[in-house]
Amino acid sequence: MSLSFDRFRLAASTADLSEEPLARDSADCVEFRMDLADEPLAELESYDGELPILATNRAEWEGGEATDDGRLDALETALVHDAVGAIDVELAALDHDGPGETARANALLDAATAAGVVVVVSTHDFGATPPKPALRDRLRRASEHGDVGKIAVTATDRSDALAVLSVTHELTAAGLDVATMAMGAAGSHTRAVAPVYGSKIGYAPVDPAHATAPGQYDLETLRTLVDRLSAAE
Repeated sequence: MSLSFDRFRLAASTADLSEEPLARDSADCVEFRMDLADEPLAELESYDGELPILATNRAEWEGGEATDDGRLDALETALVHDAVGAIDVELAALDHDGPGETARANALLDAATAAGVVVVVSTHDFGATPPKPALRDRLRRASEHGDVGKIAVTATDRSDALAVLSVTHELTAAGLDVATMAMGAAGSHTRAVAPVYGSKIGYAPVDPAHATAPGQYDLETLRTLVDRLSAAE
């Protein structure tokens, strides 16, 4: 299934693809957290849902549960499934991770491009929001590697949230496709507001009890907020 981020897309995050029917009314795609699933490749093989898939196999060192052993190989296997319209690859894997990881991650990007699959290059900070120049640099580098650059940081106050929104607007105006959000209570509103400033992807759990990041709205609420704010522009 084709998946583009020429406009905002709401991704319903889940580790269980059988939940996909519950997301159809609100989501544009499903973020399949392969690292949280028991048999991710088997689930992809049997998937017959309507929504395209953004496949994520998040590394332990980036807040997920996937070990490095076979992690990128599993993502490359995911590319053969027609339902997979995008994959997520960590900026750290492309830039400077362990021996062999950088070459393997870049080879995965080449394979995705050859398969016509969109690449989201992501970077996370679960402790803080970097200073604005560093925030801008990380997001720009992610955008240069992939079709969409994604950054999720942790906001401790409103100035952190404002920095995220400002950088989102700046890089969008420069012609880059970015996805941004600030995690935590102080930044939760950015999940609804960032699309107004150009953010191309939002994330919300299919089941609110299984949120995959701090400060996530439930799926229906985020859909409603984004649509209302966008209509008010």
